[in-house]
This record gives sequence, structure tokens and C-alpha cells, in this order.
Amino acid sequence: MSNPRISVIIPCFNARRWICEAIASVFAQKFDGLEIILIDDGSTDGSAEVVRKAFNDVRIITTENRGPSIARNYGTEQSRGEYIQYLDADDMLAGGKLCEQYNILQATHADVAYGRWHIMSRDWRGAYVRKNIAGKPLQDPEIDLFTDAWFPPAAYLFRRSIVEKVGGWRFDLPVIQDARFALDCALYGGRFIYCDGLAACYRKHERGSVSTRNRQAFIRDCFCNAVSVEEWWRQHGGIIAKRKKALVQVYEYVARESIGFDLTLHKKSVSMIRQLDPAYRPTRCFRFRLCQRLCGYEKAELIGYWYRSFRNALCGEKR
Repeated sequence: MSNPRISVIIPCFNARRWICEAIASVFAQKFDGLEIILIDDGSTDGSAEVVRKAFNDVRIITTENRGPSIARNYGTEQSRGEYIQYLDADDMLAGGKLCEQYNILQATHADVAYGRWHIMSRDWRGAYVRKNIAGKPLQDPEIDLFTDAWFPPAAYLFRRSIVEKVGGWRFDLPVIQDARFALDCALYGGRFIYCDGLAACYRKHERGSVSTRNRQAFIRDCFCNAVSVEEWWRQHGGIIAKRKKALVQVYEYVARESIGFDLTLHKKSVSMIRQLDPAYRPTRCFRFRLCQRLCGYEKAELIGYWYRSFRNALCGEKR
């Protein structure tokens, strides 16, 4: 058999309930030249057995539980396709997604194709239904993906050469590993191309994403990521104006969100901002500025933190 054009890598840990639906969405693409590799990451619920019975054409590799990034990297090493599609075991590819993104990468010679996705959440009956559509074109990938743009892995299609250039998925940032991988593709010079068609369906569970289940770990990952990106930028072109603005934005976010649980992290973040901009002054709403004038910066941040925590708890908001 000749080498496949697209390798689909699916890390799976105890996803018996969803995995067949995810794989069925790949076969529904009707794309010639696929290989599907399931990395069963130490599941204990029989996920691999379900797939083995339902799909003869899926290659199943069983490993001990080491986390999704290591599973994705191992799957990539075992794959042969010119393009790589990562798919979480509880998400799905939208119809025609692979053909559209493959064709646009072939035509433009870009490195990464990406598109919009459906957010799926439970309705009153407990069934997952497709609700909002998210995702918009990136204006500046290295800035947008560092600050506030996020796409689920299923929404992307990667050229193998950029994946190899990046060196794979990092596992030292366990909460934001998917965001960092896409950002790394931009930092290493990958060219991104937007496809207007729907690319994926992302399942939003009631227990939330990793970032919502462990908010403190998410904030700490954001800080470590910012420090790493700042170092990278200093070595690759320097801290130009747009990069400085982005770094201050992220450090300010960490400072604002960490003050209620980690004062040391808060102070480190403020220190990083001061190094970037010695004349820095928080520019936020009138209420914060008034509170800062009356109570001082740190007390104003703490009051703001507890206000947001109370509001989110009351309204049931999720990031």
C-alpha cells in the first residue's frame, strides 16, 4: 500500500462512550488515502476493544497512561501521511472537512489549515446538541494564538513538515498543550490558511475543559507559557511593539487572576510587566481605577478577583 495522504491521530483515555462517534466522523469524510491511528493511552474502560470490534481499518496502539501530548507524539512517529489530523476522542470532524482543508493546503502550499467549529453541549434531556459556531480568521497567528485565539485540534490540518519542524507536542504545559502546539507552528514560521467551511464539532462537557476544572493550574500554565514565549521572541527578532503589547496583556491577565490564590505568582507577573514597560499603569474600567486610587493596586486587584469569583459562581459562568 502506498503512503497515505492524511494520518489521523486519536489519543484515547477512557472514552468508550464517544470514541466510535469520533472515528465514524473520519470514515464519513469519504477521503481516499487515510490512515487512522488510535493511541489507547492506558484506558481501563475497554475503549480499544470497542473500536477493534467496530472498525477493522483502525490501527490501535496500546500504551501506558502518559497523557495526550505523549500519545499524539507517539502516534505521529508511527504515522506515514504527508498531512496530520489530530482528533480528540470525544470530538468529531465536520463533513467534508478533510477534503476542503487538504485541497487548500495543496493549492496554497500553506502549512496549517483551520476553520470554524460547532460547540456541542447538553440540552435539557441530557443529549449533546450542536449550538454555537466559533472560530474566526487569525489576523496575526503568533500574536492571536498567544493571547486569546483558540481552536480545538480537530479544527486544524497540519502539514507533516511543520509538525516535524516544531518537534511535536509539548507536555510541560499540561493544561494548555493544544494551544501551545498551534502557537509553536506559528513561532516556527508556519503559514496558516483559513477555511470558511465548518471543520469540527467540539464537545463541551458539564465538568468543563481542563482549563475550567483546574483554574489555578491553567493560570500557572499561562504564566510559564508567557515566559517561554518572551524568551523565544527575544531570540527571534526581539520584543517589537506588537509582541510587547501581547506579553503585557497575558502577564496582566495572570496578575489579575492569580492574586486570590498565589500572591507570589501575582508579584512575578507584575515584575515581568515592569521589566517590559517601567511606566506601566493598568488601563481598565473606571471602577478599577477608582478602587486602585482608594486602596492601592494590589488591594484593587484582590477586590476585583473576589468580585469576579462571586459573579461567576452566581451566574454559573464557564470560561
